[in-house]
Amino acid sequence: MRVIGADGSQLGIMSRQDALNAAYDAGLDLVEISPNAEPPVCRIMDFGKYQFEKVKKEKESKKKRAVVELKEIKFSCRIDTHDFNTKLNHAKRFLGDGNKVKITIVFSGREMNHTDRGYALMDNIKAELEDIGTSDKAPSLDGRFMTLVLSPKKDKK
Repeated sequence: MRVIGADGSQLGIMSRQDALNAAYDAGLDLVEISPNAEPPVCRIMDFGKYQFEKVKKEKESKKKRAVVELKEIKFSCRIDTHDFNTKLNHAKRFLGDGNKVKITIVFSGREMNHTDRGYALMDNIKAELEDIGTSDKAPSLDGRFMTLVLSPKKDKK
């Protein structure tokens, strides 16, 4: 097997027993790095420290990952201007924080006969938020709920 020393230097091709003896003399472990290579590659290292560093790197990469939440805002198809602007400001804040926003328009009773008002409201919402968010797909009507999912725009810095 090909053996790599603790400092990264090539120790050459050795028998298994010679490699184990070299690792034992150094007070370290013999770890098989590439078993499918011809000949197999082994490295002399502290295996416990190696595992600790590996776990530490994984934790760091998890911290750097951005977590995207889905925030939902419910509208009525007969919402007034001030309430509309307030909920729109909430949506802008959520999109600014990097979260997705699910806009839901709830129809109650006879409002189901006026779904065109809901589509007009959705178009108005999309127009107001087009500078900071993009819609993933067209608004969909499912029972008494019309939904639209907006994603924050990617910054091109």
